[in-house]
Amino acid sequence: MPELAWSAWVLLGVAAVIVGLSKTAVPGAGTIAVAIFAAVLPARQSTGVLLLLLIVADIFAVTMYRRHADWRTLLRLAPAVVAGVLAGVVFLWFADDLWVKRTIGVILLAVIAITLLRRRFVSQVDTDGPHRVAAATYGSLGGFTTMVANAAGPVMSMYFLAARFEVKAFLGTAAWFFAIVNLFKVPFSIGIGIITVPGLLIDLVLVPFVIVAALAGRWIADRLDQTVFERLVIAFTIVGATYLLVS
Repeated sequence: MPELAWSAWVLLGVAAVIVGLSKTAVPGAGTIAVAIFAAVLPARQSTGVLLLLLIVADIFAVTMYRRHADWRTLLRLAPAVVAGVLAGVVFLWFADDLWVKRTIGVILLAVIAITLLRRRFVSQVDTDGPHRVAAATYGSLGGFTTMVANAAGPVMSMYFLAARFEVKAFLGTAAWFFAIVNLFKVPFSIGIGIITVPGLLIDLVLVPFVIVAALAGRWIADRLDQTVFERLVIAFTIVGATYLLVS
């Protein structure tokens, strides 16, 4: 077991709770967990540890919201997401931690600005025609950011938010999206050495926090107003993106 101070374990426990909640109640909050893990653990190791916790949370999210997914949206995103993940693998071979943080922070803030402008001037994201470009753009950015830092939550939250999904459809589509993508990332993560035995031991300690928070998240989501939900998604996205830029 890696030797960590008690304060580090407390922060990791908080981050694990956020992971569970982000999957079943408040998408976008997961970026805060990314920031905490990167602050407590070495950057590369933090990515691998967090990935396995996210997969555990994905299982609960899919179980809870499996009937609410928009599969047409997921299929439209798939090619761009795969391309983004592969680009992220290449990027990790060459970029240092500072480059990774700054790049993702800039991308996230740009995505927020674009999404808010779209919501102001376009009543609804169409599912056909020119909006296939939006799917390709968000999908590739989502694939890239999830591979390099498990930070695709805000990117895809902005896309699903722009698509005007109600709470359950949002959470169901996001649940299946990340469950599939995170499993797809595992072989690459092992190959480049970010999933390690010490990381697995940390995960064993943190998994119970993820499970409890994921179950609590379902209770919260059932009582969450749509407007409050959307504001929380945007607020957590901005906080996470800002941290990545200034840390």
